[in-house]
Amino acid sequence: MNLDTLRDKLGYQPLLLGIVALLASGALAVVSDATAPAIAAAEAKDLRNSLSDVLPAGLADNDFLKDTVELDRNGKTVTIYRARQGEALKAVLFKVAERGYSGEIQVLMAVDMDGRTLGVRVLKHTETPGLGDKIEVKKDSWVLSFNGKSLLDPTPERWGVKKDNGVFDQFAGATITPRAVVKAVKGGLEFFTAHKAEITGQAA
Repeated sequence: MNLDTLRDKLGYQPLLLGIVALLASGALAVVSDATAPAIAAAEAKDLRNSLSDVLPAGLADNDFLKDTVELDRNGKTVTIYRARQGEALKAVLFKVAERGYSGEIQVLMAVDMDGRTLGVRVLKHTETPGLGDKIEVKKDSWVLSFNGKSLLDPTPERWGVKKDNGVFDQFAGATITPRAVVKAVKGGLEFFTAHKAEITGQAA
């Protein structure tokens, strides 16, 4: 192979590689654009199912994914979903989080207009399997103990696990995990109370 042929071959290879990369990028962009609506629809369905899971059946007849207000909580934006029957606001739903044993625990809660919890579910966590994962409703009924609770029931000093003189059970070998969830739910109720006027649209 002479020098000119080698030079031509070496110049051809980067060009071919560039063309292939360009075509691949274009194909990925087309696929991404084509699947984006389906992904968005699936995410919306999952969110709607999660929100519906903490609401009593038949409480709301609106699409609460489209009836929202955003507020600041400790420097983070919290999306409040509002559940209505007709024009009457029946409940609000939002996420809160606290640090557990292994990482952040994300909690979804529904609160009625009297400031009582209608439902609580743990959405995401990295707690120890077999111990901390009892905060999941599919593995234990513990999280249902928040139903009907408010900042006055139990009284503020009793908002804790029994090891801390509170009313909520803890798990053997995993006190930090339920303690974090209790703190998250209490914090959520405090947040609702402090911002009720804004949430309901009655703020001046």
